[in-house]
Amino acid sequence: MLVIRSVVFNVLFYLNLLVHFIAAIPTLAMPRWGIIAVARFWARTNLWLLRMVCGIRVEFRGVEKIPPGPLLVSSKHQSLWETFALLLILPDPAYIMKRELMWIPFFGWYTWKAGMIPVDRSRGSQALAEMNACARREAERNRQIIIFPEGTRRPPGAEPKYKYGVVHLYAEMGVPCLPIALNSGLFWPRRSIRRYPGTIRVEVLDPIPPGLGKDEFFERLQGEVEAATARLVAVGERELGRSGTQDVSLARSS
Repeated sequence: MLVIRSVVFNVLFYLNLLVHFIAAIPTLAMPRWGIIAVARFWARTNLWLLRMVCGIRVEFRGVEKIPPGPLLVSSKHQSLWETFALLLILPDPAYIMKRELMWIPFFGWYTWKAGMIPVDRSRGSQALAEMNACARREAERNRQIIIFPEGTRRPPGAEPKYKYGVVHLYAEMGVPCLPIALNSGLFWPRRSIRRYPGTIRVEVLDPIPPGLGKDEFFERLQGEVEAATARLVAVGERELGRSGTQDVSLARSS
């Protein structure tokens, strides 16, 4: 049943994406809020599908800690899930993303319209300078800049591999950094069609004020996010163990 429900969800997920791609075409001629509104509705329908088809719920903790105004949001990245779910807790988010994703028809057009920040990783230090400039510009518009500091999805329990780009952004932007921990990879594993029933937990941690030294900030960010993530993963593993699903090690290795 788990595999069947997972396959059904994946079919519905991509059909839902296609429907929203078509529905969002008029937003290309609208202000940015148009495509952001469509993306939020898409995110809500994804969460509804996960709950109804796969038995996956979500719990957002600490949302009241999100301060108003511009932010650097540094989130743990375990799954495709957080690439849309974080839209629901931030007022005007802008993701930092690979430039190649903006070449995809429809998806790329909408990310451009939404003011997302592309990064050409092949350009090295020049790409970093351009990313910082774009992030500062969007922050001046009171937006929340979302970065996944490890650069790619990492399975739950994997050794963290934070990149220093988040430190440069923090130093350049001069705004608070909002750390986010989560355990989504247990229930929506990377590189797997399986969706495990349970509760995805997202925890918004205390904002890190601007002005810290680079090394101090880097150590604090990684330490706080990894500690909170380990706690959430432990809760999720216990939940999976009680639910009678397949061994949670499958979620780690997928």
